[in-house]
Amino acid sequence: MERKGFIGGSDCVKIMQGNWLELWQIKTGLVEPEDLSRNIAVQMGNLTEEFNLKWFADEYNTTIGGFQKSYKKTINKVPAKGTIDAKCESADAELQIIEAKHTNAYNTLDKVIEYYMPQLQLYIHLADADGSYLSVIFGNNKWESAYVSRNDEYFNSMWAVVSDFWGYVLRKEEPVGNDEPIQLGTDKIEVDNMVKRDATTDNHFVDTAYTYVTLEADAKAFDSAKKDLKGMVGSDEREVYCDSLTIKRSKNGSLRITRRKEDA
Repeated sequence: MERKGFIGGSDCVKIMQGNWLELWQIKTGLVEPEDLSRNIAVQMGNLTEEFNLKWFADEYNTTIGGFQKSYKKTINKVPAKGTIDAKCESADAELQIIEAKHTNAYNTLDKVIEYYMPQLQLYIHLADADGSYLSVIFGNNKWESAYVSRNDEYFNSMWAVVSDFWGYVLRKEEPVGNDEPIQLGTDKIEVDNMVKRDATTDNHFVDTAYTYVTLEADAKAFDSAKKDLKGMVGSDEREVYCDSLTIKRSKNGSLRITRRKEDA
């Protein structure tokens, strides 16, 4: 029942994913939260968290602490709460927190960052941090990480959506039509100190990209035809020709294709 009175990191993810009705029912007490004790994905995340953080500390050669520290704050009249997994305690990293995740082996770091961005930005703001490391284990044989910087513009836009949801909770009014993911631009959020750029309105870039894609397709077709032609030369044939080209076998057995000159 404790989860009713505030918005947490996972709540932000659900809101931005469009799961308003399910979350509204929990926050208004109509249904109890799902029992996650038998949810294997959640439990894998819990069980691998200590190892994940140790791996992170070793990879970055840093000291970490502040494990499971909780923060509470009312933001624009919406009570918020978050528990960070850890924080960097190196002298030059006092305001950097760490979020540990476990996901399936086929997921990608970019997708994990995009999905958990609402949670990361909330925790960054609750802890008044400069940013958050995201430390991710994929399946059982790969680890990757990224540093996500604080972005007030994204957070303010996200929190406006969260505030809208919280209004339904306070009014006990069932939300209708909020079942689609809400897309907020993340291109300007620095990840490892770099941003994305949408170049769809950059005519020079688009024209050059079209040329590249076209030539790449032609190159693949060329390589495919070359392979097919050589495959049509019998093992007992030293030369095969037609009006446009000739295929000759060298002494060492390799095949060479040459274009035939047109008659003058």
